[in-house]
Amino acid sequence: MRLKQSDLYPTLPVGIQFCSVLKLTKKADYALMAMKHLAEHPGQSSRSAKDVADAYGIPPEALAKILQRLAKAGLLRSQHGINGGYTLARPAQTISAFEVIQAIDGPLFITSCVTVRGECEQTDRCNIREPLRKVNESIEAVLKRIKISHMREEPEEAAGAASPAQLVTIT
Repeated sequence: MRLKQSDLYPTLPVGIQFCSVLKLTKKADYALMAMKHLAEHPGQSSRSAKDVADAYGIPPEALAKILQRLAKAGLLRSQHGINGGYTLARPAQTISAFEVIQAIDGPLFITSCVTVRGECEQTDRCNIREPLRKVNESIEAVLKRIKISHMREEPEEAAGAASPAQLVTIT
């Protein structure tokens, strides 16, 4: 999932520039792919990390660690044994992309000044801290509204999903 600057903040004040694309880590991509895969097979038996990895060409060792983190975060249930594997811990429509990303990558910040500490050598003179905080909050809000059940390869009109530009509000 890639969000363009124009999707998030179409009219940036002069002097504020961002990279052209905010990009998730590969681990977060894999986690979202795995969660979507598990959501597409509800009620069926558990899926092993190897099964999911093979379905998408993901390195099995990497995916196994990712699935363990998602289970530890309470997003997946893991079952050990011969019929073991992973299932969603909750319905897909209640699990947000934000939860998955946060479980894998930790807190999402576009810049260090949006963190809890938020200190840098420019703090006293900074004139973009508040706009960046708003952008960060908007990204978080969009990711919280995107549920695993929304992540389908259907046209947005058919799925009833809003575009990122429709989901973001900066006040």
